[in-house]
Amino acid sequence: MLRIGAFEKVSREQFAEGARKCCGELAEEQIDSMYEGIVLPERATAGSAGYDLHLTAPLVLRPKETKLVATGIRARMQDGWALFVFPRSGLGFKYRLQLNNTIGVIDSDYYGSDNEGHIFVRLTNDSNEGKILELSAGDAFAQAIFLPFGITEDDDAKGVRNGGFGSTSAQKD
Repeated sequence: MLRIGAFEKVSREQFAEGARKCCGELAEEQIDSMYEGIVLPERATAGSAGYDLHLTAPLVLRPKETKLVATGIRARMQDGWALFVFPRSGLGFKYRLQLNNTIGVIDSDYYGSDNEGHIFVRLTNDSNEGKILELSAGDAFAQAIFLPFGITEDDDAKGVRNGGFGSTSAQKD
């Protein structure tokens, strides 16, 4: 196996900003507790491709409801690699749990953004059967897989990232 990166916690300050964006107003003690409870992604078995992402707060998603999740983590990886985020297959099967962007793509240069590369995931319970998804803080809810990528022979990209969703679409030299 190639060892191409690592997961790290974002700073407490960056996490607090993200947690408030996701959960509303929180007391400092709540943020401290959530931050201390961050679980770095890990593979469940030696043959697993995906690293489980864990919740920092309880999550209740009713059918057709959408919520943003602040993971409190970032991913450092070598150039030529990206991190792809998918819902856990069991939650997708049982609740039709989906990522709003269908597949999350975390580029290697996101790590150096002003938000420290803080990974957020927006989830939707797309259940057609009226099932309510209830998960506890610390539960795994998504999986992330490192994958290599290639570029065209005439690629000349020079843009510099500073942000997440949609941050590169307007960049032109």
